[in-house]
Amino acid sequence: MPNNDREIFNFLKDIFPICRSITGQGNRETLKKINEQVPIKIYEEKTGYRAYDWKVPQEWNVKDAYVADENGNKIIDFKKNNLHLVSYSINLNQVIDETELQKHIYSIENNPDAIPYITSYYKKTWGFCMRDKDRKKIKKGKYHVFIDAEHKDGSLSYGELILPGREKKEVLLSTYICHPSMANNECSGIAVTTFLAKWLQSLKDRKYTYRIVFAPETIGPIVYLSKNIKQMQDNTIAGFVITCVGDNNKYSFLSSRHENTLADKVARHVLNNFTQSYNTYSFLQRGSDERQYCHPLVDLPVVSIMRSKYGTYPEYHTSLDDLNFISPEGLNGSYNILQKCIQLIENNESYINNITCEPKLTERGLHPKGWESRHTGDHKKLRQKVLDMVNVIAYSDGDHDLVSLSEKIKINFEECLEHINLLVEKKVLTIKK
Repeated sequence: MPNNDREIFNFLKDIFPICRSITGQGNRETLKKINEQVPIKIYEEKTGYRAYDWKVPQEWNVKDAYVADENGNKIIDFKKNNLHLVSYSINLNQVIDETELQKHIYSIENNPDAIPYITSYYKKTWGFCMRDKDRKKIKKGKYHVFIDAEHKDGSLSYGELILPGREKKEVLLSTYICHPSMANNECSGIAVTTFLAKWLQSLKDRKYTYRIVFAPETIGPIVYLSKNIKQMQDNTIAGFVITCVGDNNKYSFLSSRHENTLADKVARHVLNNFTQSYNTYSFLQRGSDERQYCHPLVDLPVVSIMRSKYGTYPEYHTSLDDLNFISPEGLNGSYNILQKCIQLIENNESYINNITCEPKLTERGLHPKGWESRHTGDHKKLRQKVLDMVNVIAYSDGDHDLVSLSEKIKINFEECLEHINLLVEKKVLTIKK
C-alpha cells in the first residue's frame, strides 16, 4: 500500500518531465526510476530484431530542438516542453522561410491552447508542434530550424517483474513507457502499475504468479510476446492493461475480445460494486496494448480499467494532459479498484458443502446475535446477513466460484468472502480441489 495519499502522485511527478519515445535514453531513465521502487529486470532488444511483422527501429535520442526568428528569439523550444518536437524527427540545422516552416508545424485549431503530441516512428521526417494561437502569430521572414537528434543502431528497452506464487498460473499487468510528458495517458499507468507491483511484492502468500511488464506501446508487447508467448498462453488466467488511470472522471471498462473471460467478470463485478457508475467499451473500441494481447493468434484474457478512456477527453495527446489534469485521489482510486480486482482473483475459489441439507446455524454459532428480535434496530440488516449466508451455502456446489457466487447472491465479493471464511472455519464448506 502507498505510505501516504500523495506517494503515487509524487512518483508520477518525478517521471513526468522525462522525454520518452519507443526507444532511447528517456525510456531507460524511466525504467531506472521504476527500478528504484521495485526490482524489475531491464531488457534491451537490438535494432533490426524482428518480432512477427515488426522490426525494432533505430534508437532515437534528442538533445535539443528549437525554431528561432531572425532576432534569435525561440518561438518553439523543446527544452520548455518536450511535446514541441515531433517524436523521431531527423537531425536538422537550416534556415527556411515561414511558408516552408508552416508545412512542418502541427497545431489543433479547435483546441488553441494545447500543444499536440505527434509521432513519426517509421517515416524519416521532421516537425514541430505548438499552440494554434501561437502558430497564428508566426510572421513572414526567415527562421532557424535546429534539431539535435540522433538516429542510430541501438536497442528497444523494456522492463519485467515476475513475482512467483504458489501456482504457475499467471496474472498479467502491463503498461507502456513510450510517451513524453503527458500525465494521464502515460505517467498514470506507470505510477499505478509500479505501486501495485510494490504491494504485490509485499504479500507473503500469493496464490498466483504475477507478470508485470513495462514496455513501449505496440512494438514493446509485440517484442515481449515474441520472447514469452508460449508461457503466457499456457499460464495467463487474467490480465490488465493499465493506462489513463489518473484523472477524477468516471471509470471506463474495455472488455476483452471474448467479453466473458475471468478478467472481464472480475472487472465488471468490482466496478459494479465499488464505483458509482462507469462507461463500458467493447473490444471494437480498443486502442492500446490489448490489441496485441487479445489478437486471435495470441488470445490472452486481457481487459483494461481506466478513468477517462484514451481518445475521449480533449486533453488527450496534448500538453493539457498535465499534472493539473490528474490528482492523487484519481490515482489512488484507480489503484484501489485494480487492487480489488487482484484480491478477487487471488480468492476466487469454488466451494462444496460438507453437510447434507441445510446446516443448523444456531448450533454452529452462525446466527448473528439478536437477528431474531424485531426490536433490534438492525433487525432487517441482520436477517439479510443470515439470508446471504444461507444463499452462499445453497450455491456452493463446486460449480460456482467466488465471482459467480457474489453475482448470484447480489453482494460484493468482500461480503461474500466474509461469509465463506466463516463457513469454512465452521466446517460447513470446503474449498474444491
